[in-house]
Amino acid sequence: MLRKPIQTAQAPGAIGTYSQAIRTGDLLFISGQIPLEPVSMTVVDGDFKTRVRQVFQNLQHVTEAAGGNLSTAVKVTIFLTDMNDFAAVNEVMSEFFTTPYPARAAVGVAALPKGVDVEADAVVAL
Repeated sequence: MLRKPIQTAQAPGAIGTYSQAIRTGDLLFISGQIPLEPVSMTVVDGDFKTRVRQVFQNLQHVTEAAGGNLSTAVKVTIFLTDMNDFAAVNEVMSEFFTTPYPARAAVGVAALPKGVDVEADAVVAL
């Protein structure tokens, strides 16, 4: 099966040994996105919802670079350092996804890259 890397300057560049996304067939596997502003590669200023919004914007830009959109996401995984923030994630997520919503998991973690409090990855059908 062919693997095609997807790369866009509209989302943060990889800060490790990974691709922003890999397309195989009609599936797009997007690496975990944290609330980095793509140009400066710094954590976006603002409250928790602002950071979550940046995470989903990054996912959206990578999806668009592959010719898709988040409306066809089939799986999203959210990583949180504080599970008390889960309701805020739901609120912001509704700005980017419509019914039927993708399958989702939310995982509480001790720490995330660059000390952020939220990360998300996704699988999108193209």
